[in-house]
Amino acid sequence: MNALLHDKIEIIKKCSLRKVWNLFLLYISFRYSRLVGRVNILGKPFSMSFEPTTTCNLGCPECPSGLRQFSRDTGNAQLNQFKNWFSQVTGNLWYLTFYFQGEPYLNKDFLKMVSHASQNGVYTATSTNAHYLTKEKSIETVKSGLSRVIISIDGTTQEVYEQYRKRGKLDKVIEGTKNLIEARRELKSQTPHIIFQFLVVKPNEHQIEDVLALGNELGVDDVRFKTAQVYDYENGNPLLPDNEEYSRYKKGKDGKYRLKNKMLNHCWRMWQGCVVTWDGKVVPCCFDKDATHQLGDLNTTDFNSLWKSDGYNNFRTSVLTARHQIDICTNCTEGTQVWT
Repeated sequence: MNALLHDKIEIIKKCSLRKVWNLFLLYISFRYSRLVGRVNILGKPFSMSFEPTTTCNLGCPECPSGLRQFSRDTGNAQLNQFKNWFSQVTGNLWYLTFYFQGEPYLNKDFLKMVSHASQNGVYTATSTNAHYLTKEKSIETVKSGLSRVIISIDGTTQEVYEQYRKRGKLDKVIEGTKNLIEARRELKSQTPHIIFQFLVVKPNEHQIEDVLALGNELGVDDVRFKTAQVYDYENGNPLLPDNEEYSRYKKGKDGKYRLKNKMLNHCWRMWQGCVVTWDGKVVPCCFDKDATHQLGDLNTTDFNSLWKSDGYNNFRTSVLTARHQIDICTNCTEGTQVWT
């Protein structure tokens, strides 16, 4: 069966009438809120992200984890705490991403968390630099029921790869990919769906065709290209690619770079889900990397109360009225492609 089709079927298999109804309620309340300019929230999150760890073995130049520049606490999520949080959202939750910052495989309980969510009918995904995908860990990954894995591969030669993936080894990425594909074959499993993700920056944009060829050669299921988020872009940045198709920014007539997003006053992410940090803090979305907009703490508040709290709704209101004034929105691409 075609790998992309099988992945879609895998998502549908995690479906239930309850989840479909919940998604419908979220969408209707989102559309209504946009129409009247006032927050109305029905339903519970259908998609969320959970952070197994903030630790990472690499030092990527635009990543707070890689740069060791977090102002928030860093550490590893605990399995029992994850299970307690998960129990508050299961039933409505459809899609769970085990990634925010850090390298998930550095948390010893990461795959136990994945297994717990998978056994409870949730589509599970993660993103990794693949340096820890040994043969044994690859077998564990397949057995965990992980639905999707994104492997970051930002170059097809070591010289190019390490320009962004500082301290990374391309041969480890390729070896890990092979191990995972072999483990999937050995266990006669269709999951996880394996995606090569290529973050397009100036040093590697000439290798776009090369990574497509490499993905085909190794047998990954898909190759996807991602635009890079940079923090200092107004006057240009050495990481910005020449081809604006692969950039979040465009150069104006005055020579200044601006985000392509028109920053309309809405954001579906504020209705469909949120991010939970390793220590139980709830933040609006994955652009709040340093958790500066904490909307609650699952160590002191149950999720259902937090989800519709005044604090959370106040943040949603600010998105509906003055989104351009919210700092974490200044690098966002949400609002121009879907749900508009």
